[in-house]
Amino acid sequence: QVQLVESGGGLVQPGGSLRLSCAASGFTFSVYAMSWYRQAPGKERELVARISNLGGITNYADSVKGRFTISRDNAKNTVYLQMNSLKPEDTAVYYCATNIFKSYWGQGTQVTVSS
Repeated sequence: QVQLVESGGGLVQPGGSLRLSCAASGFTFSVYAMSWYRQAPGKERELVARISNLGGITNYADSVKGRFTISRDNAKNTVYLQMNSLKPEDTAVYYCATNIFKSYWGQGTQVTVSS
């Protein structure tokens, strides 16, 4: 079965960096696009970044362009989100996701940006 397991979240000061990882299993990873979403308290879940199956195409939310980088290692079945210049408004639970006839989500990892 499809499994997505995020890691790498934590507490970081404004201006700091974190790298999130999402380990995938149960499907042919290199065939499918992968995405990172986030959900802040009281807000709807929003798309942060998306990467095509071979990594050649990436898309970002305007709010993270120039600060976040999505990448993937198909040999390791893992997708990453490098987050730099973090702001308090980046505080949220971050989820990785894919769509294989339906949406699959990980359990999420908390990112808190605070001094």
